[in-house]
Order: sequence, then structure tokens, then C-alpha cells
Amino acid sequence: MTTIDIRRDGPVERVTLNRPEVRNALNDELIAELTDWASSIGGARDVRVAVLAGAGKTFSAGADVTWMSRAIAYSKEENQRDAERLSALFAALDRLPVPLIGRVHGAALGGGCGLAAICDVVVAEEQAVFGFTEVKLGIIPAVISPFAIAKIGRSAARELFLTGARFSATRARDIGLVHAVVPIENLDEAVGAYVSEFLSAGPNAVAAAKSLIAEVDSRSIDEARPLTARAIAERRVSAEGQEGLRAFLEKRKPRW
Repeated sequence: MTTIDIRRDGPVERVTLNRPEVRNALNDELIAELTDWASSIGGARDVRVAVLAGAGKTFSAGADVTWMSRAIAYSKEENQRDAERLSALFAALDRLPVPLIGRVHGAALGGGCGLAAICDVVVAEEQAVFGFTEVKLGIIPAVISPFAIAKIGRSAARELFLTGARFSATRARDIGLVHAVVPIENLDEAVGAYVSEFLSAGPNAVAAAKSLIAEVDSRSIDEARPLTARAIAERRVSAEGQEGLRAFLEKRKPRW
């Protein structure tokens, strides 16, 4: 792969956007390669956590200028196909069966901010800048909107989508886009702390919990109740659930 760098560190898959010369801007090739990677994780049983980062001075500055310049000449149908490929990327990342940690430094703008929104956990350095900046270009954050609104809510989206204003890592944490803000020299340590937390939990339980969030979020309480009762019953009788409960009662670490 040429636009992303993939490195395995035991049960941790580290994926780095690797276009530092254009601030890791999204183009057709990066979207295709990142989609292929996301689609492959479901079959990688030995991967338990994934970390998404950016090479160079920034996480991702959004859409590539050359890619956008081609879109000016596209027909509506061509633009729709182009947008559907980007939408497929975000859907594939959203469906990852393992936790995805975003390691954000420099800036996460436009589609880069969308990538942050799709991560389960985001750790940002304190000088990082965020922005759903599409309206500044006369377009809208359409493809990323389902994932971003689910993360930050309608109120913050109304302000930030409509103004296109850039905002700080602290503000990003306040609205739920980011979970931890640290000095840049502590960024990898903070990411590592989350990795350790995920690895201390049952891998199948983590995947099931991630799936549960999506299933419960779209249902009323009455609709969710039988689903949740079934889900916990299945986990309690599973081999992993049995091991976790026994380890707790025996005051030892579980074997996973």
C-alpha cells in the first residue's frame, strides 16, 4: 500500500495515513486502501485494537486539492459515485469489530474530522485544531454527518456544520468528539493507556459491546429490553464470559 502504512504490534494494528506532503489529505487511492484495510479486519482474529494516526505534522487536513479539482468537472452522477465510495469507507470503519483509537495531532479538518468522529476513542494533543469546514468551500459535511452527529449531537452540529469554524481540542472534548487531550509529548503514552485498557477486557465482549451500542441506540427502551436481556444471557454462558466471571471470583487475571 502506498497511502497508508500498516504495522502490527502484537494484537495491535497501527494504521498511519501516509501522505505527509499533502497533510494526509484524502484522495481516491487513500480512500480505497483504507476501505480495504477496514474490510480485512473482520477476518483478522488476532487483532484486538486498532490505532489510526497521521504521518508528518498533521492527522488529516481533509480532501485533497487535486481530487477536489477533478470533482468540479464531474457530473452529478459521477459526484454521487465518488461520495458513495467515501461513505463506504466510513461505514467500513464504523463496523470494525475491534476498538479504533484515533491519535490526532496538528489538525483534523473536513473529512479528517470525520475520521476522528468515526473512532471509538480519540486522543488529541492539546494544540490540535478541528473543523467541519466544508461550508467554507460552498459544500456540506454530508457523507460524514451520520457519524459526526451521532458523536457530537445536533446542537454542536448546528453550530459547527453551519459556521465551518475551526475549534480547539478542548472544545472537541467538551462536545464528545475527543476523549482525552494531552501535551504532544504525552500523546503516545495516552494512546498506550487506552490500548492497555482494551487489552485487559475480553475481546469478544468488547466486540459485542461495540455492536450493542449501535443496536440499542436506534431503538426505544421497550424495543431494546429483550435485545439486551438476550445479549447478556449469551455472554454469561459463553466461554469467555465464564472465564471472566470465574477469574473475578477466584481473584486472578482472566486467560485471554
